[in-house]
Amino acid sequence: MSAESTRQEIVKAADRLFYERGFEATSFADIAAAVRLSRGNFYYHFKTKNDILDAVIALRLANTGRMLEAWESATDDPAERIRSFIRILVMNRAKILLYGCPVGSLCNELAKLHHAAKDDATSLFTLFRDWLARQFSALGREAESDALAMHVLMRSQGVAILATAFGDDDFIDREVEEMCAWLEAQRPAADHS
Repeated sequence: MSAESTRQEIVKAADRLFYERGFEATSFADIAAAVRLSRGNFYYHFKTKNDILDAVIALRLANTGRMLEAWESATDDPAERIRSFIRILVMNRAKILLYGCPVGSLCNELAKLHHAAKDDATSLFTLFRDWLARQFSALGREAESDALAMHVLMRSQGVAILATAFGDDDFIDREVEEMCAWLEAQRPAADHS
């Protein structure tokens, strides 16, 4: 295995463990064990856990960017693009029920720790916020686009938190349906058919 592929495996393992266990509760040893590396080999790739965190955030940003680009190229309908974001709750339901939202969980933990990477992690939400605002602008709601984007983010985070707290996957389905109905009502009056 090349040094670069080993590094990528470490970052993927750390990403999973930070999501499942939390950043603070995950040790170097946990990550090294997940990729079956000795500590010496592990330190060759990453000197500190913060270095790994930076790489995890970069990976999440890259993966999120690719996902948003795929949604963008899949349809010309901005409402359908927004529905893709909303439906991510359904697609990721099993993990959300166990661990919550990967973005929200990481941002919340880093904020509590007053960690220097908190703003970097928040850039994941900013990526979603900006993308959603562009979709609402394309939908004809330019003046309110940022507020509507924040509403969708807030609601999806609330759904993830409550679904995790109550272990209720039916709640996810109901809320996704409600969010999609709300989205349809956001179309300018001339667009309703």
